[in-house]
Amino acid sequence: MRTRHVNLLITLIAVVLFSFSCFCISRMTQTSNQLTNCRNHISEFKESILRLKNKTERNRQELLNAFKEMKRDITKKERDAQNAVEKKVNALDTNETVSDAFEVLKFFFPHLRKVDRIYPDVIMGREKTGVTFALGISTVNRGNYSYLKQTLTSILSRMTLAEEKDSVVIISIADSNENYVKSVVDMITKKFKRQVTSGSLEVISIPAYFYPNISHAARSTDDSEKLESWRIKQVLDFCFLMLYAQPKAMYYLQLEDDILANKMYLTKITDFVHSITSNNWLYIEFSVLGFIGKLFKSEDLTDFVRFFLMFYKDKPIDLLLGDIFLVKMCTPGEALEKCIERNKHIRIRYKPSLFQHVGIQSSYPGREQYFKVSVLKCSCVIHKVS
Repeated sequence: MRTRHVNLLITLIAVVLFSFSCFCISRMTQTSNQLTNCRNHISEFKESILRLKNKTERNRQELLNAFKEMKRDITKKERDAQNAVEKKVNALDTNETVSDAFEVLKFFFPHLRKVDRIYPDVIMGREKTGVTFALGISTVNRGNYSYLKQTLTSILSRMTLAEEKDSVVIISIADSNENYVKSVVDMITKKFKRQVTSGSLEVISIPAYFYPNISHAARSTDDSEKLESWRIKQVLDFCFLMLYAQPKAMYYLQLEDDILANKMYLTKITDFVHSITSNNWLYIEFSVLGFIGKLFKSEDLTDFVRFFLMFYKDKPIDLLLGDIFLVKMCTPGEALEKCIERNKHIRIRYKPSLFQHVGIQSSYPGREQYFKVSVLKCSCVIHKVS
């Protein structure tokens, strides 16, 4: 009996130990699985951290690149803005230079002293400066006739491209007739667009406030008073144009709106000027007619204008040009022919003439003129305005 109880107790203990062992093994297995899962989670976390780190690095690089791009854009905009300001300042400086050239007018015309800034109405052009030649053409309404288109065609087509680049042709509309101003602008825009775009052709109009009060003579029924008013205005028109052109070029060539140019005229002018050994010449005549084809040094234009304005009511401008030579170079009582011969290196005449006058209908209403230069053969066509 006692032995049986002992055996039963041993069996019970064995069962308990076995069960406990199974339980421990099961728990150990579960713990191992949990550890494995934990290691897997840790590995996944590390991979996530690594991916996040790489993504953060890429984002950082992208952000740096974006900042660099923004910096380049800002620098470029600042540079462009600075260039724009400099261009604007240069343009203002050019305008101020031209405006300063007109200040001489206030000495002769008290009504202009109330004007802050004398400046033409610039209709078309790039206000080109720094060239060798400025060619000035003053134009007015001639009623049903116009020679301006053929004049410009002749002047511009007989320049080389290099000469066109180194010069500027200035058309000064000295007429308040709005229809005429529009017709000139439309014609030049259509026919000479390339030259306007390049800056080699400009169109300005003279502001009405520039002129002193000569309207009473213009409205007079007396033909002599009307002619006097026309001549006075013509002198003033030339003076305004000369002052506008003065800061633009080294030389100023005076032309009119009813002429034709000889072939290679500007090449011949350039070669002739360069062939002159002395620089003390007063002006050079490339045409014997009136005020056509007269070449001036731009630095002298203000002095010429001053003289013209002192006597603008007394004589036409071509006669005043002869007078200034007489006053500056001739001795009292000396014959003009002798003075001219003695000073032929000062008042130089080029032969043959490079320009032909073709306008029959004068800018003075109802007047016809037939001035020709025989040395320049040309086929002249009059454009009638419909």
